Amino acid sequence: MEAAHKTSLAKGEVGIREKRPVPTLKEFCDMRLEPWAKATFEHTCKNNWLWFRAGIRRLRACEVLAKATLDEITNEKVAGFAVHEQVRWQNRGRGEEEDKRGLAVSSINSSIRVLRRILNLAVEWGVRESVPRLALLPGEHHRERVVTPDEELRYLGAASTLLADVATVLVDTGMRPDECYRLRWEEITWVNGRNGSVLVAHGKTAAARRVLPMTPRVRATLERRWERSGKPTEGWVWPAPTRSGHVDHSSLKKQHARAFRNRERGS
Repeated sequence: MEAAHKTSLAKGEVGIREKRPVPTLKEFCDMRLEPWAKATFEHTCKNNWLWFRAGIRRLRACEVLAKATLDEITNEKVAGFAVHEQVRWQNRGRGEEEDKRGLAVSSINSSIRVLRRILNLAVEWGVRESVPRLALLPGEHHRERVVTPDEELRYLGAASTLLADVATVLVDTGMRPDECYRLRWEEITWVNGRNGSVLVAHGKTAAARRVLPMTPRVRATLERRWERSGKPTEGWVWPAPTRSGHVDHSSLKKQHARAFRNRERGS
């Protein structure tokens, strides 16, 4: 009788609830996190989706971390993940001679940042009660490179017409690449200010929406492209045969590498 009474109390009759089972990291990513990230970012901010996807894949590849429940993840397990990534062979997809051992510190820290976001969402969604303070690895190399006017001129001279036009707009406006790729003719105004303006309608955050003045060089570049396209009133500024209908990173990657090779031959 007493045992039955204690059981009924534990099941919530005095406000005590049964503790819900906590999923493993792999289960949480497979069932909730990855579908959410894909639905939220794949068509609105693709770089965010690719960042989540790459991090999730690395985290799932570490068996000790993937099989741990969310409330078992601590800095100790994250340290084990870091060691795992630093010593395992990384196939770069270009043949056996291109394989290497270990990821760079920056790549490992990127995955730890994804894990931080996963655990924060787990708390937000009521799956876990609190988030541990996960430490990043020291020694991350931060690259800073300032392109000189001479280097810019040489690069634009070696680039294809499309790449040179995109690079010119990026340099003079300060737009993020994705913002530039998604420009539409409806967002170009030729009469605002001295040289016209560009409306950035979509960006990385809600605050990214803004109006940017065009420099004479940007106006000349866009006006020349507009006239060659038949002076359209709508549509992509940089159309391409991609899923999105406009250029993206993959569209310009080979052209960018070719421009560097051409520049080196010319120097």
